[in-house]
Amino acid sequence: MQRITAWAERRLPSLTRLRPREPLPIQLHRRRIYILPTGFGLAFAVLLGVMLVGALNYANNAALLLTCLVGSVSAGSMLVAFRVLNGLTIGGLRAGSARAGETLRVFLDIGASQRERVAVRLDVEGREHVVVVPAGGSVTVEFDLPTAFRGWQAVPRMRLHSRWPLGMFRVWSWLHPDRALLVYPRAEGMGPAPFEPQGDADRGRPRPGDELASLRDYRAGDPRRLIAWKPSARHHSLLVKDMEQPAPQEDWRLDWDSMHGLDDETRISRLARWVDEAHDSGRRWSLRLPDGYFDIAQGDEHYHRCMTALALRP
Repeated sequence: MQRITAWAERRLPSLTRLRPREPLPIQLHRRRIYILPTGFGLAFAVLLGVMLVGALNYANNAALLLTCLVGSVSAGSMLVAFRVLNGLTIGGLRAGSARAGETLRVFLDIGASQRERVAVRLDVEGREHVVVVPAGGSVTVEFDLPTAFRGWQAVPRMRLHSRWPLGMFRVWSWLHPDRALLVYPRAEGMGPAPFEPQGDADRGRPRPGDELASLRDYRAGDPRRLIAWKPSARHHSLLVKDMEQPAPQEDWRLDWDSMHGLDDETRISRLARWVDEAHDSGRRWSLRLPDGYFDIAQGDEHYHRCMTALALRP
């Protein structure tokens, strides 16, 4: 059995569903597109056989011509169905953000360099999505993936297929991108508030920076690069740029070691909730983990960096 499976995988990798993961972009061609008649196509073939036998028995040339004409049309539909998938390019794969247990929104780009492709169907996780790919352009297919745990989640195997134009033949190809999608940890429902630092003497004081804070009189020893020449020309003495800025002050200090008596998953869930609350309320926060520290900041970038670190905790 293993030898048969290995042979089938080597000769017909898309047909056996055992095709290994492959990098994007993926271009469909004749070696990975397969065609089989549908139930309607088989019934229509039987009908054509009956028509052919009847036309021959009764020597009816008109019936024979009609049978040949209908047969050629059905054979032509097979070629048209093949051309629907041939040459398609599966390019970018992107995903939104989701926590474990939620559905993850995924975006898949399908492009065509020539002619419009209609009735292109994508099967993912038991759901079918039908799109039209414009000529020389691309279309984005959106679908949801269920998640169960935090960390990297592999993209499932997908099937791209079509039954256009007459529904007599089904053409398909299997897609298995080697991409993984990141799932954030599940936040706990409720719990204590995080530590709010107070009375930190090092916070709020001015410190050297890159932004101009003010101009002051020149003092012996000031570097020449800090002299503001243009303002000094309109003043009776030299002026020097004072490059200071106040040190950021954190609202919340999120520390892994501050939670005693909790297992790792509970700590991750609590930190995820604190990060969510800090981000939603516009607070500034720092996050300390056993293997890293994220300094005081706020905003989307800081939020995603912290959630990524929590999602990838071992």
